[in-house]
Amino acid sequence: MPKVKRSRKPPPEGWELIEPTLDELDAKMREAETDPHEGKRKVEALWPIFRLHHQRSRYIYDLFYRRKAISRELYDYCLKENIADKNLIAKWKKQGYENLCCLRCIQARDTNFGTNCICRVPKSKLEAGKIVECIHCGCRGCSG
Repeated sequence: MPKVKRSRKPPPEGWELIEPTLDELDAKMREAETDPHEGKRKVEALWPIFRLHHQRSRYIYDLFYRRKAISRELYDYCLKENIADKNLIAKWKKQGYENLCCLRCIQARDTNFGTNCICRVPKSKLEAGKIVECIHCGCRGCSG
């Protein structure tokens, strides 16, 4: 399989530490994209792709902000090459959005009544025993 195209500039130091994990996530992403979608709703076919996209961005975010295991140069390289979603990471840095699953869940224009997605409602405010599932990404509650 061909490698993902990167810029001509060589990756910064420390790339060899995160490359195996990113290659594994890319392989899972290709598998999710080619997965058959028979028997699933139209939106359910995209849920594994959203989950892997979130996982890859969260991996880079955790390495830089929480564990401080990668350099600023490598972090900026990952954002510039679209390995991680810079808009999603920007939301994770804001209070109240630390566990946000995807950006579609906070876009009011994607809902019928101009509000946030149901997964953004705290579990304490929902009916007991009711299982909530986001229609955009399959999240079961990312508000905390």
